Amino acid sequence: MNLPTWITVSRLLGVPILLVLLYQPSLRAQWIALAVFLVAAGTDWLDGYLARRLNQVTELGKFLDPLVDKLLVLAPLLVLVELGAIPAWGVFLILGRELVIAGWRVNQTTISGANLWGKLKTVSQIAAIALLIAPLGADWRLPALVAFWISVALTLISGAIYLRPAEKSA
Repeated sequence: MNLPTWITVSRLLGVPILLVLLYQPSLRAQWIALAVFLVAAGTDWLDGYLARRLNQVTELGKFLDPLVDKLLVLAPLLVLVELGAIPAWGVFLILGRELVIAGWRVNQTTISGANLWGKLKTVSQIAAIALLIAPLGADWRLPALVAFWISVALTLISGAIYLRPAEKSA
Protein backbone atom coordinates (compact mmCIF):
# COMPACT_ATOMS: atom_id res chain seq x y z
CA MET A 1 0.00 0.00 0.00
CA ASN A 2 1.22 3.46 -0.85
CA LEU A 3 1.14 6.59 1.36
CA PRO A 4 -2.22 7.95 0.12
CA THR A 5 -3.88 4.58 0.74
CA TRP A 6 -2.37 4.40 4.24
CA ILE A 7 -3.79 7.85 4.95
CA THR A 8 -7.21 6.66 3.78
CA VAL A 9 -7.02 3.61 6.05
CA SER A 10 -5.80 5.72 8.98
CA ARG A 11 -8.93 7.88 8.65
CA LEU A 12 -10.83 4.89 9.95
CA LEU A 13 -9.06 5.23 13.29
CA GLY A 14 -10.85 8.49 13.91
CA VAL A 15 -14.30 6.94 13.61
CA PRO A 16 -14.40 4.93 16.88
CA ILE A 17 -12.72 7.78 18.78
CA LEU A 18 -15.31 10.18 17.39
CA LEU A 19 -18.18 7.89 18.38
CA VAL A 20 -16.96 7.54 21.96
CA LEU A 21 -16.54 11.31 22.27
CA LEU A 22 -20.00 12.06 20.88
CA TYR A 23 -21.58 10.18 23.78
CA GLN A 24 -19.70 12.25 26.36
CA PRO A 25 -21.76 15.11 27.80
CA SER A 26 -18.85 17.46 28.54
CA LEU A 27 -18.09 20.50 26.39
CA ARG A 28 -14.45 19.47 26.26
CA ALA A 29 -15.32 16.07 24.79
CA GLN A 30 -17.62 17.69 22.24
CA TRP A 31 -14.90 20.11 21.09
CA ILE A 32 -12.43 17.22 20.86
CA ALA A 33 -15.01 15.23 18.85
CA LEU A 34 -15.29 18.17 16.47
CA ALA A 35 -11.50 18.34 16.11
CA VAL A 36 -11.22 14.59 15.49
CA PHE A 37 -13.97 14.76 12.89
CA LEU A 38 -12.43 17.74 11.07
CA VAL A 39 -8.94 16.22 11.07
CA ALA A 40 -10.31 12.93 9.73
CA ALA A 41 -12.35 14.79 7.10
CA GLY A 42 -9.28 16.81 6.14
CA THR A 43 -7.32 13.66 5.41
CA ASP A 44 -9.84 12.95 2.66
CA TRP A 45 -8.47 15.94 0.78
CA LEU A 46 -4.87 15.06 1.71
CA ASP A 47 -4.93 11.47 0.46
CA GLY A 48 -6.47 12.52 -2.86
CA TYR A 49 -3.99 15.36 -3.29
CA LEU A 50 -1.02 13.11 -2.55
CA ALA A 51 -2.30 10.34 -4.80
CA ARG A 52 -2.50 12.74 -7.73
CA ARG A 53 0.68 14.67 -6.88
CA LEU A 54 2.79 11.55 -6.37
CA ASN A 55 1.12 9.76 -9.27
CA GLN A 56 -0.06 7.03 -6.89
CA VAL A 57 -3.73 6.80 -7.83
CA THR A 58 -4.71 3.14 -7.50
CA GLU A 59 -7.88 1.14 -7.98
CA LEU A 60 -7.67 0.17 -4.29
CA GLY A 61 -7.51 3.83 -3.29
CA LYS A 62 -10.42 4.72 -5.58
CA PHE A 63 -12.43 1.94 -3.94
CA LEU A 64 -11.42 2.53 -0.30
CA ASP A 65 -11.64 6.33 -0.24
CA PRO A 66 -15.40 6.59 -0.83
CA LEU A 67 -16.04 3.65 1.50
CA VAL A 68 -14.11 5.28 4.35
CA ASP A 69 -15.87 8.57 3.58
CA LYS A 70 -19.24 6.85 4.03
CA LEU A 71 -18.20 5.48 7.42
CA LEU A 72 -16.88 8.85 8.55
CA VAL A 73 -20.17 10.53 7.60
CA LEU A 74 -22.72 7.88 8.51
CA ALA A 75 -21.29 6.92 11.91
CA PRO A 76 -21.72 10.37 13.51
CA LEU A 77 -25.05 10.88 11.74
CA LEU A 78 -26.37 7.69 13.31
CA VAL A 79 -25.21 8.83 16.74
CA LEU A 80 -26.89 12.19 16.15
CA VAL A 81 -30.13 10.34 15.35
CA GLU A 82 -29.82 8.35 18.57
CA LEU A 83 -29.17 11.56 20.53
CA GLY A 84 -32.29 13.14 18.98
CA ALA A 85 -30.39 15.89 17.15
CA ILE A 86 -31.64 14.98 13.66
CA PRO A 87 -34.50 12.89 12.26
CA ALA A 88 -33.74 9.32 11.24
CA TRP A 89 -35.51 9.64 7.89
CA GLY A 90 -33.02 12.27 6.72
CA VAL A 91 -30.14 9.93 7.49
CA PHE A 92 -32.07 7.10 5.84
CA LEU A 93 -32.17 9.14 2.60
CA ILE A 94 -28.39 9.61 2.75
CA LEU A 95 -27.82 5.92 3.54
CA GLY A 96 -30.21 4.85 0.77
CA ARG A 97 -28.36 6.97 -1.80
CA GLU A 98 -25.02 5.55 -0.70
CA LEU A 99 -26.27 1.96 -0.93
CA VAL A 100 -27.74 2.54 -4.40
CA ILE A 101 -24.50 4.08 -5.66
CA ALA A 102 -22.40 1.33 -4.06
CA GLY A 103 -24.60 -1.34 -5.66
CA TRP A 104 -24.39 0.39 -9.02
CA ARG A 105 -20.60 0.63 -8.79
CA VAL A 106 -20.29 -3.13 -8.27
CA ASN A 107 -21.36 -3.66 -11.88
CA GLN A 108 -18.94 -1.08 -13.30
CA THR A 109 -15.71 -2.18 -14.94
CA THR A 110 -13.91 1.01 -13.88
CA ILE A 111 -14.42 3.17 -10.83
CA SER A 112 -14.56 6.87 -11.55
CA GLY A 113 -13.62 9.59 -9.09
CA ALA A 114 -16.08 12.03 -7.60
CA ASN A 115 -17.58 14.70 -9.85
CA LEU A 116 -18.36 18.27 -8.77
CA TRP A 117 -21.74 17.27 -7.32
CA GLY A 118 -20.16 14.45 -5.32
CA LYS A 119 -17.60 16.87 -3.92
CA LEU A 120 -20.32 19.39 -3.04
CA LYS A 121 -22.22 16.60 -1.30
CA THR A 122 -19.17 15.65 0.74
CA VAL A 123 -18.35 19.24 1.73
CA SER A 124 -21.96 19.92 2.71
CA GLN A 125 -22.11 16.74 4.80
CA ILE A 126 -18.87 17.64 6.59
CA ALA A 127 -20.09 21.17 7.28
CA ALA A 128 -23.47 19.93 8.54
CA ILE A 129 -21.96 17.30 10.81
CA ALA A 130 -19.42 19.79 12.15
CA LEU A 131 -22.21 22.25 13.00
CA LEU A 132 -24.32 19.50 14.55
CA ILE A 133 -21.56 18.16 16.82
CA ALA A 134 -20.03 21.51 17.77
CA PRO A 135 -21.26 22.72 21.16
CA LEU A 136 -22.26 26.16 19.85
CA GLY A 137 -25.46 26.65 21.81
CA ALA A 138 -29.15 26.95 20.97
CA ASP A 139 -28.67 29.85 18.55
CA TRP A 140 -26.86 27.49 16.18
CA ARG A 141 -29.52 24.75 16.22
CA LEU A 142 -31.47 26.13 13.24
CA PRO A 143 -28.39 26.83 11.05
CA ALA A 144 -27.11 23.32 11.83
CA LEU A 145 -30.43 21.75 10.81
CA VAL A 146 -30.58 23.86 7.63
CA ALA A 147 -27.04 22.70 6.79
CA PHE A 148 -28.13 19.09 7.41
CA TRP A 149 -31.12 19.37 5.05
CA ILE A 150 -28.98 21.07 2.39
CA SER A 151 -26.57 18.14 2.64
CA VAL A 152 -29.48 15.69 2.28
CA ALA A 153 -30.66 17.53 -0.84
CA LEU A 154 -27.16 17.62 -2.36
CA THR A 155 -26.73 13.93 -1.53
CA LEU A 156 -29.87 13.05 -3.48
CA ILE A 157 -29.04 15.39 -6.38
CA SER A 158 -25.50 14.05 -6.68
CA GLY A 159 -26.82 10.48 -6.65
CA ALA A 160 -29.31 11.22 -9.42
CA ILE A 161 -26.60 12.88 -11.51
CA TYR A 162 -24.20 9.99 -10.90
CA LEU A 163 -26.76 7.47 -12.11
CA ARG A 164 -27.90 9.55 -15.09
CA PRO A 165 -27.00 7.84 -18.35
CA ALA A 166 -24.09 9.48 -20.15
CA GLU A 167 -25.30 11.69 -22.97
CA LYS A 168 -24.28 10.39 -26.37
CA SER A 169 -22.67 12.75 -28.81
CA ALA A 170 -24.23 12.88 -32.26
